[in-house]
Amino acid sequence: MSQSLADNVLTGMAPLSQPGARVLVLGSMPGAASLTQQQYYAHPRNLFWPVMAELAGFSAALPYDAKVQALTNAGVALWDVIGRCRRAGSLDSAIRDEQVNDFAGFFATQPQLTAIGFNGAKALQSFKRYVLPLHIVPPQLQLLSLPSTSPAHASLSFSEKLQQWRQLSAYLR
Repeated sequence: MSQSLADNVLTGMAPLSQPGARVLVLGSMPGAASLTQQQYYAHPRNLFWPVMAELAGFSAALPYDAKVQALTNAGVALWDVIGRCRRAGSLDSAIRDEQVNDFAGFFATQPQLTAIGFNGAKALQSFKRYVLPLHIVPPQLQLLSLPSTSPAHASLSFSEKLQQWRQLSAYLR
């Protein structure tokens, strides 16, 4: 991670994956807590880990490394659409000058992917705007729009978010 307080240029994190991943979950850009801790979905009120723990059958109370291992063992890869941007704070609406990650390289290393789940509208919007026009997305991939697990997206309850995220169950090991 690199963050300059002078210009708020942020660099995201590397993907979390194992060979043979079946589904890729994409966020937009990690929030401030995640970048500081270098852990995906580190904000304590983000519902990502409780949702995925429910779907993949592990405890959300596990240490971060154990949660990552359980997630990748379930066939889930984790990354963000945006690899670099300018942003003050953590809100997606504050993202400027976005540059996407290297999806051509990622797809080449993960030929068994069957779906991409987008954690929130901004992730899907940026993917459609910057990645789809490159014609690098394997044609078999299903694109799944999911509600954001961010605490900023509080219009849906945990159970409502979980119900929509169950779309991923068909792709888990």
